[in-house]
Order: sequence, then structure tokens, then C-alpha cells
Amino acid sequence: MELNWITLFGAALIPLVVGAAWYNPKMLGTMWMRESGVTEESMKGANMAMIFGVSYLLSLFLALALIPVVVHQAHLNSIFLNEPGFNDPQSEVGQLFSSLMGKYGNNFRTFRHGSLHGALAGFLIALPVLGINALFERKNFKYIAINAGYWIVTTALMGGVICAYL
Repeated sequence: MELNWITLFGAALIPLVVGAAWYNPKMLGTMWMRESGVTEESMKGANMAMIFGVSYLLSLFLALALIPVVVHQAHLNSIFLNEPGFNDPQSEVGQLFSSLMGKYGNNFRTFRHGSLHGALAGFLIALPVLGINALFERKNFKYIAINAGYWIVTTALMGGVICAYL
């Protein structure tokens, strides 16, 4: 399976786009600011280019991490990778891999399926991580729900794009 970098770079934009809507004051931004203890004054003076640049880089890492979660065929590479002849399409293992990918390579490669697995990753990975941090930070349920909801929606959309278009 080859990486489609255009898809990955596009998927890495999703957290920024969803975040712009999700944390907008007309949606959940005002509630998030109240629950997180952030004020308009404390938001001023930040280096937004650095914040968005690092956020995009981290989103690209997330997109790469979602590949094996949402694309089942990614696991075939790991099964055959160290087998002698894997890179030779004429070898026995190369032919077996090609045959399997030819027959099953497009199974479950839909936006809907990737969204399901992306949402599960958000719910089973992001929610616990954010929830544990928030509990120790003494944040309340609203804070956890706002941030975890954002990541569940975001990973669902990223998973859908990656699964369907990678």
C-alpha cells in the first residue's frame, strides 16, 4: 500500500477546519473558554503562525497514526514485510501479496467505514486521554465533553477521508 501524501496533507487540515467551527464563539467557543478558564485577554499576543504550524504538523502525525486504525489492508504489509522476496513481484510472497491485495484490497475502503473506525479511535483513545488529564486538572464534565466531542468528530472525518482516498 502506497501512501497518498495529498490525502494525508488534506486530512491533516481537518482538525484546523473543524476546530475553527467547533471552538467558534457562535458554537462552543464561549462555553469552552469559560470551562477552561481562558479569557479574551489571555488569548491576545499569541504567535498564531507557530500555533497553527505546530498544530498542522501534529495533525499530520495523527493522520499517519490513523492509517492502521481505519485501513485494514495496512496490516498486510506488516505481515509480509520481512519475508524474503516481498519487494519482488515475481517471488512467491510477492505474488501472494499481490493476489490478496487484488482480491481484497478495496474491501471496507469507504468514507463511512473509515469514519466509524475514526470515531471509535476518538472515543476509545482521545476521550480517555483527555478525560484523565481533565480530571487531574480538576476540570468538569462540560470541559471533557467539549474537547472529547471535538476529537471524536475530527477523527471520524479524518478516518473517513484516509480510508476512502488513501
